[in-house]
Amino acid sequence: MFQGVLFVLHTGIAWEHLPQELGFGSGMTCWRRLAEWTEAGVWPPLHQVLLAKVRSANALDFSRAAVDGSHIRALKGEPRPDEALLTGAEPAASTT
Repeated sequence: MFQGVLFVLHTGIAWEHLPQELGFGSGMTCWRRLAEWTEAGVWPPLHQVLLAKVRSANALDFSRAAVDGSHIRALKGEPRPDEALLTGAEPAASTT
């Protein structure tokens, strides 16, 4: 089942199009397992274990890394005037 889940997530095919001849089980069964494992909280600990193994093997390649802003907490509220950064030497004149 795990390989079926990885295959669908990697290729982007629809669950129902998972080829039976690959021996991963049905796409719907793999989809249900993914949902069950997600609900059970399997993925964060698995990620930590795999990350530790990759780090211990010194196999992280940050030359292909990307930062995803969706995982960074956004501060609420407008910046105060004393916190606002200027984009030029002086503030622009008002046009209104």
